[in-house]
Amino acid sequence: MISGIGSIHLKPSVGTSDTGTGLLPGAVTPAADPGSSFSEALSQAAVKTVDTLQNAEQVSIKALKGDADTRQVADAVMSAQQALQAAVAIRDKIVSAYLDVSRMSI
Repeated sequence: MISGIGSIHLKPSVGTSDTGTGLLPGAVTPAADPGSSFSEALSQAAVKTVDTLQNAEQVSIKALKGDADTRQVADAVMSAQQALQAAVAIRDKIVSAYLDVSRMSI
């Protein structure tokens, strides 16, 4: 099962890098997974975003029933808000890049 948006790291973590590679510990190099593509990464990010939004909805419904506390609802809703903002920012960058490419003369 796919976890929520919290598993996507848009910014590198603070820490020491692996010696010789310059990457953070546990970082996946592009050559390590040749089967992955940009469209797959976007698809996975979209699925995680939808999962996060659905989780926030479920926690909110639990709270209305009295099965969840306010803190859980606030955390879930804030996580969903961050996921949605990230998705919108990614979409905006993709549209901007597409427009830049379409304006190029051949």
